[in-house]
Amino acid sequence: MSMERKIPIEERLNSNAWDVDQRPHIRIKDPDQCRKCDAKPCLYLCPARCYTPGSDGAVLFSHEGCVECGTCRVVCPSGAIEWNYPKSGYGVQFRFG
Repeated sequence: MSMERKIPIEERLNSNAWDVDQRPHIRIKDPDQCRKCDAKPCLYLCPARCYTPGSDGAVLFSHEGCVECGTCRVVCPSGAIEWNYPKSGYGVQFRFG
């Protein structure tokens, strides 16, 4: 009888390594669009939880833990997220399958 342990996302993300560039590969182009957005899907759908609610309806973003999946760009209803691949040699290095 196999007892497979489900590993929480936080533990999986902690096993990865990041070589973060000083120039973020993602940015919020217009923070006012985020304030107007009622749904704010980026807060709920980013697997690395890089987006957090700020004051007065703003959305705060931290690129350092990004897993480069592009979900935020796809789900943003207003197109307020600019997403580019990190420069060569930078970004996430997955260590857990």
